[in-house]
Amino acid sequence: MKRLLLGLVAAALALAVPLPAHADRTPDDLRELSRRLGVHVGSAVDATALAGEADYRTVLNREFTHVTAENAMKWESIEPQRGVYDWEAADAVVRNALRNRQKIRGHTLVWHNQLPAWLTEGANDGSIGAAELRSILRKHIMTEVGRYRGKIRAWDVVNEVVDDSGNLRESIWLAHLGPGYIADAFRWAHQADPRAKLYINDYNLEWDTKKIGKTLEIVKDLKAKRVPIHGIGFQGHLGIQYDYPGDFANVMRQFTDLGLEAAITEADVRMVMPATPEKLATQADYYKRMLTTCVENRRCVEFTIWSFTDRHSWVPDWFEGEGAACVMDENLTPKPAYEALLTVRRR
Repeated sequence: MKRLLLGLVAAALALAVPLPAHADRTPDDLRELSRRLGVHVGSAVDATALAGEADYRTVLNREFTHVTAENAMKWESIEPQRGVYDWEAADAVVRNALRNRQKIRGHTLVWHNQLPAWLTEGANDGSIGAAELRSILRKHIMTEVGRYRGKIRAWDVVNEVVDDSGNLRESIWLAHLGPGYIADAFRWAHQADPRAKLYINDYNLEWDTKKIGKTLEIVKDLKAKRVPIHGIGFQGHLGIQYDYPGDFANVMRQFTDLGLEAAITEADVRMVMPATPEKLATQADYYKRMLTTCVENRRCVEFTIWSFTDRHSWVPDWFEGEGAACVMDENLTPKPAYEALLTVRRR
């Protein structure tokens, strides 16, 4: 009798709390997928397209829960002349995101590239000495992070600081300030906005053992010194002509086991043109596997595509003869990669 009563109670509870009607339904768009997975799904934002292309703006705001200013927050964009700031494009990206309930990744505070000429020339010709350069870097970080305090979920504090040989990258920062500039940058960013998540971000970190090892060494050193570092960013720039990085999940775990949250920050999957159905199918598989790797690691919180449309992809300008790297084509029509992302589920 007791067993019968327990069975009846269980049956009643099952009837009283039915499964959600949409539990097995494919999400309608990436924003719904984001809610289902509990992972921010984002895109880099071309500020010019945001301002001037209504169709681009509509799709961006419909599909994504997270955005990254592709170029508008880089140093050469916001301070092209020393002490003369141009916040118009960066502010527009932030305003649009906040209006559309999108979280924001700040990109990037310290990089060896896209620096204003006044800064690189001054550091290289000696007219800006080490002490002044350190002061300039601190002011830059404090000014930019401070401007968006409370509005940016996460910052790429240092970007691509490890070279392809597994050494600290040669840059004006390393040459004139030494390796301590990395810890300083994190400390200053935290001081400017204590609530923002602070990341180290790099390319080929999904598979390059030299780069992985050096980045792990940097993270462990920063944590040992109690430097505020919160996240690891895997850029995720892949090409279908290369094997998919099959050990990516294990690599991500090595970093998240150190207490970091993780994000795939700049995902795209390029191919040698022209695109074919077979190539697009392989691309779709690569995108799905990247998102799945994120979803299966409970500390991975973000999957951002480096421009959702081929109309504004950086790839053709950097990789001769390659392209079609995004999840939508030039007309904003979803590709097989888009549909593949919608099929990802938590286990």
